[in-house]
Amino acid sequence: MSARHLYRPPPLLVLLLFIFSVILPSQSDELQILLKFKSALEKSNTSVFDTWTQGNSVRNFTGIVCNSNGFVTEILLPEQQLEGGFSGSFPWKSLENLTNLEFLSLGDNQFERSSFPLEILKLDKLYWLYLTNSSLEGQVPEGIGNLTQLQNLELSDNYLHGEIPVGIGKLSKLWQLELYDNRFSGKFPEGFGNLTNLVNFDASNNSLEGDLSELRFLTKLASLQLFENQFSGEVPQEFGEFKYLEEFSLYTNNLTGPLPQKLGSWGDLTFIDVSENFLTGAIPPEMCKQGKLGALTVLKNKFTGEIPANYANCLPLKRLRVNNNFLSGIVPAGIWSLPNLSLIDFRVNHFHGPVTSDIGNAKSLAQLFLADNEFSGELPEEISKASLLVVIDLSSNKFSGKIPATIGELKALNSLNLQENKFSGPIPESLGSCVSLDDVNLSGNSLSGEIPESLGTLSTLNSLNLSNNQLSGEIPSSLSSLRLSLLDLTNNKLSGRVPESLSAYNGSFSGNPDLCSETITHFRSCSSNPGLSGDLRRVISCFVAVAAVMLICTACFIIVKIRSKDHDRLIKSDSWDLKSYRSLSFSESEIINSIKQDNLIGKGASGNVYKVVLGNGTELAVKHMWKSASGDRRACRSTTAMLGKRNRRPSEYEAEVATLSSVRHMNVVKLYCSITSEDSDLLVYEYLRNGSLWDRLHTCQKMEMDWDVRYDIAVGAGRGLEYLHHGCDRTVIHRDVKSSNILLDVDLKPRIADFGLAKMLHGAAGGDTTHVIAGTHGYIAPEYAYTCKVTEKSDVYSFGVVLMELVTGKRPIEPEFGENKDIVYWVYNNMKSREDAVGLVDSAISEAFKEDAVKVLQISIHCTAKIPVLRPSMRMVVQMLEDFKPCKLTNIVVSKGGEGSAPSLEF
Repeated sequence: MSARHLYRPPPLLVLLLFIFSVILPSQSDELQILLKFKSALEKSNTSVFDTWTQGNSVRNFTGIVCNSNGFVTEILLPEQQLEGGFSGSFPWKSLENLTNLEFLSLGDNQFERSSFPLEILKLDKLYWLYLTNSSLEGQVPEGIGNLTQLQNLELSDNYLHGEIPVGIGKLSKLWQLELYDNRFSGKFPEGFGNLTNLVNFDASNNSLEGDLSELRFLTKLASLQLFENQFSGEVPQEFGEFKYLEEFSLYTNNLTGPLPQKLGSWGDLTFIDVSENFLTGAIPPEMCKQGKLGALTVLKNKFTGEIPANYANCLPLKRLRVNNNFLSGIVPAGIWSLPNLSLIDFRVNHFHGPVTSDIGNAKSLAQLFLADNEFSGELPEEISKASLLVVIDLSSNKFSGKIPATIGELKALNSLNLQENKFSGPIPESLGSCVSLDDVNLSGNSLSGEIPESLGTLSTLNSLNLSNNQLSGEIPSSLSSLRLSLLDLTNNKLSGRVPESLSAYNGSFSGNPDLCSETITHFRSCSSNPGLSGDLRRVISCFVAVAAVMLICTACFIIVKIRSKDHDRLIKSDSWDLKSYRSLSFSESEIINSIKQDNLIGKGASGNVYKVVLGNGTELAVKHMWKSASGDRRACRSTTAMLGKRNRRPSEYEAEVATLSSVRHMNVVKLYCSITSEDSDLLVYEYLRNGSLWDRLHTCQKMEMDWDVRYDIAVGAGRGLEYLHHGCDRTVIHRDVKSSNILLDVDLKPRIADFGLAKMLHGAAGGDTTHVIAGTHGYIAPEYAYTCKVTEKSDVYSFGVVLMELVTGKRPIEPEFGENKDIVYWVYNNMKSREDAVGLVDSAISEAFKEDAVKVLQISIHCTAKIPVLRPSMRMVVQMLEDFKPCKLTNIVVSKGGEGSAPSLEF
């Protein structure tokens, strides 16, 4: 017998040897694949690959999970600061051989821009794919439908565009689909309704359109987020039958018709926001039926009817915003006392009836906005028990009675706006105990008695308006200690001496005939004979005034005669029309006589600007608007020559007047009056001593400003634009936002200026088509080149450029950016890493502040997204800026921004 017959291995052993002969090379292959993966990304700033070595088992690799047979089933490397490319150096070709892969998570890494990797489509066991914020661009391939095991697909915050592929409708096991913050367009594909297992769906911040009918079959939805798109049509009634719905957000679309009346009645709805649409009908009554609703936001629609009584029992409710609708009726009493409610916003509706004493139980209430309604009755004393109140705005209603004497108990109160009501009686002395007050407006009421001395102790007070009341007595000297940007005591019954330290507010006291002053022009001198009666003094004053007018007229007549040969260029003294928008302490003649070459301080596309110093030392800026596009702008010495005739072109003048005459905001320049004649248009503003932001950043007047100053300028200017977009009765689009149109006062606080191109939007217009170039090179949004339309998002783009100026110190156009390139291009292409981003910060900014500045640079990238819908609103921009206040900042990882990126912050 031969030797080979002496031993026969057992069949089981043969089988095991065969298996190992197959398995071992496969596992070795996977080891080599992962090591190539590591090699491609070896420059990454991460320690995740420290365990990825030749001698180590794949099972021990950080971020790798294997099955019981040793094959790789999961790659978990999100937020690991990886960088590389999805083609070339990134080994996607090799990954297709990881045929057992079920879970792939590579999102939130700084990869280079690349198309969706087709190799992934061969991983047919994949059930979890997380590629959010990984710089994907292009279209999602139709082959995505081959991954039929997928349960979770997250592709958000990339640069993907085009339509959602039809193939997605084949992924019937999907329970989560996230596509937000991309550039998807078009309608939901046919068959999308097959995703009946979908629980969470977010496609917000895209350009999707069409109706929502394909979603009516997705009955398992718990979260539906489709805000900031272009969807239209009605909200499907089937949504009212969804039993699991918890979050529902469709704001900023073009949806019409009513909401399903059963919406939220089945599920544990916690949040709904359908704001800024064209929805009509009644507010669904049962959205808090399950007692879970925390936020109800339906502002800026066309809802009618009353607030359903059911919401008075919605105890978890924290935010109730129904402003800017057509709602009416009496607010259910229980709403005032909801214990968790922090924000009530009922502005611009038709509500009537009282604010009940129940409001004393609103222990969490911080903001109460009731302006522009028909509320009436007395303000209950119990409001002082809502101790967390920060803002009270009851303006333009029919409230009456006394302001509660207990209001001083509101120690957190920052803003009190009670103007244009029927309040009577005295201003409570206790108001001086509201130590946090910044803004007080009690104008347009019937308040009487004296101004409380205690107001002078409010060290934080910035604005005080008590005009158009029946206040009497002397002006408290204590007001002299305040640093007010606005003081208005006009049209009352005040008497006595105007404190000398307040004389700088010379326009703040008119309409009080019994006041006197030694320094304010046109006021009675306090040294007048006190023995004369008030009536006699008025008679004497009238006589003196008439005599003065006669003397002036005589002098003017003589001057006209002397200059008769220049008669064709003179402007008649009776041809001027002065329209005041604030209290004035000067006449048109003082302004007109100051339009001289010596006073010229600036020239712009729409006119010259002159500095005027009144006799009392008050400084004003006067803008002489051009009336033809090609008129002679050569400087002339005489006033009459400067105000000579030009062909009429009123649009810029009228735009500026229409905008600024109705705007009241501390970050928007004040327009005092307009002075017009057949030949000339003059606008009189406050004078801002520190010039423009452009001057302080880019010219010989450049000022050393560290980041804390620049940050305050950014926030202030942002708040001014936010007010124009969201705080006015009609949206105001500036259309020429730039650093030279942001003026700085003596404390470097910013004011938005130059509204010559501004446009008020009527109704819900989506934009304005203009034949006049709207904006300045370097600041103009890219869509203007092919649409000639400007929207609020055009202003957001321009503001983003200003933020880049503040952070980098660069002009919008610099030779170093390259031919036909601008600061936006330069910033985008130099934000590849955290170190690169810090390197863009102006060297004049302290090292300790540079990472703070980088965060604002990231906001500027969102603002300058090429697609308008991907830009945040100014409200969001301000919120982000406030969140990034330097004292709050912590270390961050800068992700590479891009032309389509948009913020996903909620507030």
